[in-house]
Amino acid sequence: MEILLETPATFNFQRTALSHGWYGLLPFELNEDQWSLSRVFDVGTKRPVTASIQSHRNGLAVDTNEQLSAKAAARLVSQIQHIMRLDDDMTGFYALLENEERLNWVAGAGAGRMLRSPTVFEDLIKTLCTTNCSWSATKKMVTSIVQNLGTPAKDSRRAFPAPEVLAAQTEDFYRTEVRAGYRSGYLLEASARVASGELKVEEWLHSSLPTTELKKEIKRVKGVGDYAAENLLKLIGRYDGLALDSWLRARFAENHNRGRIATDKKIERHYARFKEWRGLAMWCDMTRDWLDQI
Repeated sequence: MEILLETPATFNFQRTALSHGWYGLLPFELNEDQWSLSRVFDVGTKRPVTASIQSHRNGLAVDTNEQLSAKAAARLVSQIQHIMRLDDDMTGFYALLENEERLNWVAGAGAGRMLRSPTVFEDLIKTLCTTNCSWSATKKMVTSIVQNLGTPAKDSRRAFPAPEVLAAQTEDFYRTEVRAGYRSGYLLEASARVASGELKVEEWLHSSLPTTELKKEIKRVKGVGDYAAENLLKLIGRYDGLALDSWLRARFAENHNRGRIATDKKIERHYARFKEWRGLAMWCDMTRDWLDQI
């Protein structure tokens, strides 16, 4: 079954798919030869559905390889619009960069939309798996979570597990199977709080709180510090924070500080002029050449 979606004039499928490392974490899978991004989606049917997404003329082509009811198809479309950020208004961001020598390429390239998961919960768990470790360790943790706990689709690929499934495991499971180390308790507690309804992470998407207050709320989740909170805020659509990690600090040193590691304060001053867009401005600045590497 093929579904065609319209996209904004400034949308770039490749730039969005490759916007950050989520494309390499299950259930996402990137086919570099065909330039398609696929993943398993929960569309409310008995088993989840694998969908492949490709650029198609002025939009996107979504192929499920199986027939869906109108209700399931609508749910799939809604999730794809969400993960590809099709409803994001990038006008203000692009206008801000128009006279920036290092960033005036962004609008023309259709960059700036950051791939995200269908749920804030999945983004939270994945973000916890990125803290204080290598990217290879993050991939191993997320792969183990999906392969051990995800519900299989028709093609045997697995969806990201629901909060209730993650909450039903033991801390020992996260330590021995997922190899999450000290994060094990954090993963279990966050999942249990979401599963019980105590922690309503999906409401962060539409929260009326100022970003500073929402950041404080996000940081009340054990294991979430400044970096993790600001990374989640970017996926929600708030770009005030830089979400600095070792990779970004090293890239800034290479691009703006003659190879010397700069203080976080200096990095913050460098991007301060971009105001509420500063986190996204920095990310685009540091990832301009990513498409050249694939």
